[in-house]
Amino acid sequence: MKIILTHEVSGLGGAGDVVDVKDGYARNYLIPRNFAIRWTKGGEKDVEQIRRARKIHEIATIEQANEIKAQLEGVKVRLAVRSGDAGRLFGSVTPADIASAIQAAGGPKVDKRRVELGAPIKTLGAHTTSVRLHPEVAAKVNVEVVAA
Repeated sequence: MKIILTHEVSGLGGAGDVVDVKDGYARNYLIPRNFAIRWTKGGEKDVEQIRRARKIHEIATIEQANEIKAQLEGVKVRLAVRSGDAGRLFGSVTPADIASAIQAAGGPKVDKRRVELGAPIKTLGAHTTSVRLHPEVAAKVNVEVVAA
C-alpha cells in the first residue's frame, strides 16, 4: 500500500515521504495512530505542505543536533510518579512525560515523538532513553524515576 507519512517513523522515513508498506502495517498501525495517510492524487498536493512544516520543526544540520545532544546529556532528569510499595508504578512513564520533564529540568524543548523508549518504564530507578534529534544523531538521556 502506498502511503504519505505525516510524522517521522523510525526505520521508515520522515514527514512528507511517500513510501510503500505492507497493507496490514498501514491499516492497523500507521493510519490509526495518524503517522500516515493513504496516498491519493489529491493527497499528493498535501505532501508539499507537510514538507514545509517539517522544515520548520526539524533540526537542519548535524552541528545543531550535536549542540542539542550535549545539552540533553548534561541535564539531570527526575520524574516523580505514583508507585506502589514494591516500586512498581501505577501505569507507566510515557514519552510525553519524559519530554516535559526534560524541559522542566532546564533542558531544551523536545518533541515527544522524538523520544524513543526501549521498553516501557514501569519501575522506580534509573532508566536510559534515546532522543532522536537528527537521522544521524541520537542523545542518550538518563531519567531517574522517583516515588511521588
